[in-house]
Amino acid sequence: MGIRRIGRHLLEHRWRERRIFPPKVLARIEQAIKAGEASHSGQIRFVVEGALDGRPLFRDQPARERAIDVFSQLRIWDTEHNNGVLIYLLLADRDVEIVADRGINAKVGATGWEKICAAMEKDFRAGLFEHGVIEGIQEVSRLMAQHFPKRPGTPNELPDAPVVL
Repeated sequence: MGIRRIGRHLLEHRWRERRIFPPKVLARIEQAIKAGEASHSGQIRFVVEGALDGRPLFRDQPARERAIDVFSQLRIWDTEHNNGVLIYLLLADRDVEIVADRGINAKVGATGWEKICAAMEKDFRAGLFEHGVIEGIQEVSRLMAQHFPKRPGTPNELPDAPVVL
């Protein structure tokens, strides 16, 4: 466990995530998810976490492992066509992770998700958080539309609202 990482997480204040993702930005992200899901039958969730605390922090839980936990807790895996996708941002580590259910992951693969994460992280380094998130959602939606096009009567199985932890 690195002392620098612990320090970053302990000093990362919740106000930073509220400053970067105020209600208006969260509403635009929700709209981007709704617009994307109009073109496919998949489910996209966006989660931002300012910093780890408690057990995840002191266990030195990597962002990827934390994203998998959140994927499970939010039941993103529980979709009819196994095509749920989580876009997870851990601000203190400046890390984006995409966790995809087996239906869509089999078609896109790790390389496709890593490319989207890298583009988002580039925008984040430039301070363009809203732009990076919305572009990431749009790219995930393009892939979903390619592999799981919208069918009439397809229900929205998961909430579209972003989650701030």
